[in-house]
Amino acid sequence: MALKRTRQYFLGVDVGGTKILAGLFDRSLRLLGKWKIQTQAGCDGDAVVDQIELAIRELVASENLHLNQILAIGLGAPGMVKGGRIFHAYNIGWVDVGIGAILRRRLRVPVFVENDCNLFALGIHRVELLGKPRTMVGLFLGTGIGGGLIIDGKLYRGFNLAAGEFGQMIVDKDGIRAPNSFPGSLESLASHVGITRRLRQAVKGGEQTMLQTELGERLNGLASDHLRMAIARRDRLVKRIVREAAEETGLCVAGIISVLGPEYVMLGGGVVETLQWTMMPVIRKTAATHVLPGTMEGIRILLSTMGEEGGIIGAAVFARDEFRQSARKPVGA
Repeated sequence: MALKRTRQYFLGVDVGGTKILAGLFDRSLRLLGKWKIQTQAGCDGDAVVDQIELAIRELVASENLHLNQILAIGLGAPGMVKGGRIFHAYNIGWVDVGIGAILRRRLRVPVFVENDCNLFALGIHRVELLGKPRTMVGLFLGTGIGGGLIIDGKLYRGFNLAAGEFGQMIVDKDGIRAPNSFPGSLESLASHVGITRRLRQAVKGGEQTMLQTELGERLNGLASDHLRMAIARRDRLVKRIVREAAEETGLCVAGIISVLGPEYVMLGGGVVETLQWTMMPVIRKTAATHVLPGTMEGIRILLSTMGEEGGIIGAAVFARDEFRQSARKPVGA
């Protein structure tokens, strides 16, 4: 799609463990185009930075634009974010990376950086829910599990800038451990990595799933679509483990509701999106049975409709907000 070069735009970039997705938006945050790059397993941190730059440049070129027409870039990535630096994003090989400064230097465009799940939550709140709820929690089940908090209508990062790490909540102290998480944490049990590990452990212990025929004993290449297909074909092992993951997610949601009492709990991410018909009823029922009577009244537990675009939409919202705020600052401030 060719666009007039007199217009100005925002970019939203979502960096994950398996892909980088970039989106082009106009001033009204209407999505005009996307560009996706699949990241390779074991890719080092420097290569991920190069791939982010490539995705941005390819998207801009594909829309017949130039980088000097971009007002600002919002970038979401896993890990804790402080001052444009990302810490402890192990799944993309980053321990301490000043990604904001690196991209500003390479692209000569303002770049604003935030945790990816915070931006997904921001996008849901501002675009999907039109900014109406004063309180909202986002809980996202993908390769790992993260979350975001909206309190008093604004993104809440916490004193430590790491609020919303719901994947690290312990829901079974005797449960398995996933990389870079804790034994029995929600991430260890209900993320894609966690579900895969549980299935492998069950198969190693002698249980059977039809997925072994296609994927082998190690279930290499297991995707959420495989899980959905197995459940549709009444695979007892897969159905049990996915149901257990949903119950554990429901326990986490119950804890969130008991502590925060948000108007909305919004779920997203590839695991729950693909397996929604199995997981969402269990999540709602489990949450409702693990809070005090009357606690659930008026609270809505919903699956976000934004899909994979949620991250880039939130990143574009963040870019526009931060750009406007920086434009209002006095010179020298």
